[in-house]
Amino acid sequence: MTRKPSEAEQRAILARLDKFSRFTDSSIGLPFTRFKIGVDPLIGLVPGIGDLIGLAMSGYVLWEAQRAGASKEVKRRMLRNIGIDFVGGLIPVVGDAFDAVYKANTRNTRLLRNYLNEQLAVQPPPRPFPWKVMIGLSVLFAAIIGGFVFLL
Repeated sequence: MTRKPSEAEQRAILARLDKFSRFTDSSIGLPFTRFKIGVDPLIGLVPGIGDLIGLAMSGYVLWEAQRAGASKEVKRRMLRNIGIDFVGGLIPVVGDAFDAVYKANTRNTRLLRNYLNEQLAVQPPPRPFPWKVMIGLSVLFAAIIGGFVFLL
């Protein structure tokens, strides 16, 4: 059985994935536009191997999601995004533009962030106030004080 990562470890994973996603999907601003691309679509320009390298880089996000304890459903949706990005990137000429717009790593990081935030929001209910202990200690304290008063 694998150990569930702590909240600090999950946040560290998200921080790494934020940097990675920014690098692969939106680290380079296009001049005279607000649009940004990353290294992933640029690598995709290399015929044949570029899309495979992009696929491997997207696998890193999935691997981190596994380490963070993501559900099967989240990982399935991530795989779908990776598949769409890979197949879309294979289309000659248009594929590289698609790759620049689709931003699978950013989508998958967002999926993981939403999942982990939902998990962290579900906190166990607070323990009930220990009324019996409080009453017992009060009675004991009253008896001790009463005993001292009676002796004086």
